[in-house]
Amino acid sequence: MATADVSAKEQIQKLLDEQPEDSSYDEILRELAFHRMVERGLADADAGRSVSHEEIGRRIDSWAE
Repeated sequence: MATADVSAKEQIQKLLDEQPEDSSYDEILRELAFHRMVERGLADADAGRSVSHEEIGRRIDSWAE
């Protein structure tokens, strides 16, 4: 959904247009929040701000020690 050439307003409008007509206010807010979290996560991954699955496993295993 995120594109440098598309404004935030246009992105939100597209998301709203994709929702069912009977969507509740809370459902729409959850959908907006979900899409924003995905955008942030992808940006973090692209910028190298992520932790590998293996590292997470090591961290979790260290909790038991």
